[in-house]
Amino acid sequence: MKTSLKTHPKSWTSSKSKSSEPLTAQQGYQYALRLLTGRDYTVARLRNKLAARDIDGQDVEAVIVRLQEEGWLDDRRYAGRFAESALATGRFYGQRLRMEMRRRGFDSGLVDEIIHHVSDDYDEGTELRSIITDRFSDFMFSTAGDKEKRRVISWLLRRGFGMSLIIEELRKAGG
Repeated sequence: MKTSLKTHPKSWTSSKSKSSEPLTAQQGYQYALRLLTGRDYTVARLRNKLAARDIDGQDVEAVIVRLQEEGWLDDRRYAGRFAESALATGRFYGQRLRMEMRRRGFDSGLVDEIIHHVSDDYDEGTELRSIITDRFSDFMFSTAGDKEKRRVISWLLRRGFGMSLIIEELRKAGG
């Protein structure tokens, strides 16, 4: 006996029908808490998420203020942790770190402040030398072909290091 795949009971579909009524401030608060238990959000990103759930603008602001007062939402704390993590793991440096933080919704003034603060602990030149030594130990700038130079330089540029610093450190490391 063949079963038809064309007809499915409605109970099989998992699409939730959204109510046409906007969510209340309390529902928005509960939704925001669920989001924040999974990961950190910037105020701007969380505001967009709440607005997308059809929560009234005043209620969105009330939820944001309440979360900040209770310590669940703090752009400064999140920015500091993000920058520290990015630098410690080697994902982003310099301009790339700045760009990633702005893309995530951090205020440019806060980005400048956090980068200035964490740059005291991380010297870009030292980090670059360490990466060159660990990752590109066989690379010799003076003898490498153009294609190999472009590959190494592009990789370092994507991490956020400046071109002049890259060239300077590659020449020092590989003669």
